[in-house]
Amino acid sequence: MDCAWAMRILTITRNCARTCCCKVRWSAIRGWHRARLYAGWGNRASKTTAWAVHEVIVEQFIASFAQAPGELILDFDATDDPVPGHQEGRFFHGYYDAYCFLPLYIFCGEQLLVSYLRPAKIDAAKHARAILALLVSRLCPAWPRVRLIMRADSGFCRHKMLSWCERHGMYYVVELAKNARLNAMSAPAREQLAERFARCHVKQRMFVELKYAVRQLAGQRSVVARLEHSDKDDNPRYIVTNLEQPRNSLYEQCYCGRGEMENRIKEAQLGLFADRTQNQCICNDWCNMRAP
Repeated sequence: MDCAWAMRILTITRNCARTCCCKVRWSAIRGWHRARLYAGWGNRASKTTAWAVHEVIVEQFIASFAQAPGELILDFDATDDPVPGHQEGRFFHGYYDAYCFLPLYIFCGEQLLVSYLRPAKIDAAKHARAILALLVSRLCPAWPRVRLIMRADSGFCRHKMLSWCERHGMYYVVELAKNARLNAMSAPAREQLAERFARCHVKQRMFVELKYAVRQLAGQRSVVARLEHSDKDDNPRYIVTNLEQPRNSLYEQCYCGRGEMENRIKEAQLGLFADRTQNQCICNDWCNMRAP
């Protein structure tokens, strides 16, 4: 398939994208990125173009399975995309200490589902719930019996997002940021680990289940506390989940698996140049980052 055909596919309307996407291959999408550099395509992109590209990506993801999967883990993460000039949507981000964009990436295994370029002045979870709803509305009709799990760091631990998952039969495993209340609830177990370490000087680890509820919000949620004490002192970590599995496997196998997703982001930005966002218009930059 040549690049001209890929460019036609990626600029069609939403309904046309649904009917034609099964004919598109990833090589054509990569070729489109090169072709638009020479054709000046990057300066004519729009939100409609970005939407059409995403529909192609999701349909290709579905078509990549020979049979219905039993479980899909959707990895959410936000990262920085430093900008060299005064592009639209450029703001200073205190955490990254730089002027940048704050793109949202969603992967399932090694496959990209969403790359959404956003300004850096927003919350890391901005629009994540709406995008999750769109993905679920497409994946569930394709595979009615699939078990969907949302996995993310503490930047996406929002009550409305977790509640949406619970109402729609989705599972989640999300990091919960440390706070004084969680540390107080886990204090007895952490003191026990400190005593063990003082006796044998070997790193100690323990998993504890806590019941945690945010003030003024109904219902308690299950929190798995991974407690660790070593020569580097105390190091508690917390995840909130509605999965029913052994505590150690929830953290070590299910949650820690999201580290692979961070490798996919590095591959996209460093190897496929998804961080080349030098256009004046943010829509053009958005299409640049999703067509490596």
